Formats: sequence, structure tokens, C-alpha cells
Amino acid sequence: MELTRREALLGVVSRCVPVAAALAVPAEAAEETPSQPKAPVGMLYDATLCIGCKACVVACAEANDLPRDVSLDGLHQAPEDLNAFTKNIIKLYKPTDNSPDSFVKQQCMHCLDPACVAACPFKALWKNDGNGLVAWEPSRCIGCRYCEIACPYHVPKFEWDRINPKIVKCELCRPRLAKGYEPACTSVCPTHAVIFGPREGLLTQAKDRIAQAPDKYFENRVYGEHEAGGTQVLYLSHVPFEDLGLPNLGPEPIPARLKWQKRVYKFLALPLLLYAGLAGLMKKNWIDHRKEMQEEGRRTGLRPQL
Repeated sequence: MELTRREALLGVVSRCVPVAAALAVPAEAAEETPSQPKAPVGMLYDATLCIGCKACVVACAEANDLPRDVSLDGLHQAPEDLNAFTKNIIKLYKPTDNSPDSFVKQQCMHCLDPACVAACPFKALWKNDGNGLVAWEPSRCIGCRYCEIACPYHVPKFEWDRINPKIVKCELCRPRLAKGYEPACTSVCPTHAVIFGPREGLLTQAKDRIAQAPDKYFENRVYGEHEAGGTQVLYLSHVPFEDLGLPNLGPEPIPARLKWQKRVYKFLALPLLLYAGLAGLMKKNWIDHRKEMQEEGRRTGLRPQL
């Protein structure tokens, strides 16, 4: 019996959908409500103060024992984007019109309700109940890249050049925080364009800066106060936030929009369901094939070779 692609796909889907529906039966009651951190810390980045010196990039690499991500001359620390060797980067926004240009710092936003944590099937990414930082446990990471897909800020990066690839992202210098130090990037900024502290205090300071110079900041708004449920890395800017690569997100946390995905992704349910569906389809086809061969044997008097 010849099996077409369409028949194979329909067979897999028909077997997977009932199982997926069964996983979703305890709907709202089974949803986990994330607990808010007791004393969230974070960073406030003011783009109007940044001079693009990249001292924070070098300090981050040294503090986290990252390999040098050098420029074309092979000498200077000059990564083009976040990657497996770079957890923190300074980029330049240069408009084509007469609008002002701006530097922007990019690293993990440490969301209050992070999409990467919700997407991770084995809890390799988790949120600290105390200071709220989004941490990563390498022993649990299988490199599935669900977090990379889920993050609206495109922060987690995959180790493409490793035999056993994992995920790399900023953890707010977790070992330094444990020793009572601030993150490496904030400790070296010469203009204090990025500062570290309790999130509420940083938010108050950001609003004070806006009140003192309302014409200086774009929309008199603190990015990260409400976006995607709020982030622990906050931004002030004199140009539109979207121009700096910060997406225009509503106040609803990303995980709240991913209820079905969370149930399907959990413990790699999606590939397991597809495998189970394919295995069931193969078994059915074999049984049908065997029946046809037995029927053919009865008609011809030949013993079928099964």
C-alpha cells in the first residue's frame, strides 16, 4: 500500500490532536501563576549619557570568562551582536534623516514574568525568587532553543560552534552579586549611563530625571516599567525606543499569551507527540499491509513472506 505525504501528515495529526487536547484538559486550574521576586534588582540605562566607549562590553567578557569576540583586525573586542561569546553589547543607532543618533546597550532584560523561563522544558532557565534575576543552569540545558524563539528581545544565543551546544545569556553577573558586588558592566561605566540597584529605586530615579528635563526624553516614558509585564532592566532615551531595537509590547506578560505552547512544549511534549503519532501510523499501515498480503495469499495459494 503506497502512502502519500498528505496521508502521512493527516495520520500524525489525527493521533496527536486528541493527546494534546487531553494535556490541556485542566486548563486554567493547571496554569502556574509566577510569584513576584521579593526584592528585584536591575539596571537603568540612560541613552542620553552613553558615549559608546564599550567599557561595559570588555568588563562583561572579563567577569564572565568569555572568549574574545574580536573585530576584523583580530585585535579589538568588537562584537557585532549578542552571541555565544557576548552577553552585553553597545550598538549605534544612526538615522538616515537629521534625527539625532544614539547608542544603546543590549543584554537580558530580566523580565518580571520571563517568556524564556516559561518556554524552557527542563527549567534550565529560572527566575530567582529573591532578586528576580533570570538565571541559567547549564546542567539542565539541552540546547533546544525554545527560549531563543520565545524571547521578544532576541537575547538568548545558541553555541553554534560547540559539539554539545547550550544557550548563553546575561545573568546580571550572578557570581558577583552573590559576593556583594554589582554587575561588571555598571561598575565600569565612566558616565554612569548604566547604573545598578533595586528596581523600584531605579524606576523612581528615572521618573525624577524625566521630571527635571521633560524635553530631553522620548515620550517622557520609562521603557520596561510596563512592557510585557515589566522588566528589571529599564531604559531612558531621547529617540524612539523602537529605533533602539526595543519592541513595542503591550503590558501583558508574554507567557500569558503562550498557554497552549507551554503545555505542548513542556518536557518536549511536541516532538514526543509527533513521534507517537508517526509510530501509530506506521503500525496501522503495517497491519493493513499484512492483511492485504494474507488476502493475496489466499487468492493465489502462495504463502506470503511477512
